[in-house]
Amino acid sequence: MSDKPSVLFVCVHNAGRSQMAAGWLRHLAGDTVEVRSAGSAPADQVNPAAVEAMREVGIDITDQTPKILEYDTVESSDVIVTMGCGDACPVFPGKRYEDWKLEDPAGKGVEAVRPIRDEIRSRVETLLAELQAS
Repeated sequence: MSDKPSVLFVCVHNAGRSQMAAGWLRHLAGDTVEVRSAGSAPADQVNPAAVEAMREVGIDITDQTPKILEYDTVESSDVIVTMGCGDACPVFPGKRYEDWKLEDPAGKGVEAVRPIRDEIRSRVETLLAELQAS
């Protein structure tokens, strides 16, 4: 068992929002937080516009691949952040859940993804500060 908190980011395709959030948290927290991401219906690849938007701020998420949301992953995570995955996310008593209402970057160009990326950074910074304070 690890003594560091684990955060799971979940969106439907695990290709945009959740991948950007995971990238931000890995970048900002280093190895102090275990970072996971998954989707209820994973896409074939990470959204190229999300990859480009993150590259612009010096974060490389090209090595990430969309993963299926597994029951065990949710159960073993301390914080579950959902981003429009609806009822597909299993709920465990005693877990911390946050639902971030964010625009879906699917089908959008990098210009439209930048504000989503920046909103995710702000939310990840707040979450990280809360994790470090507890």
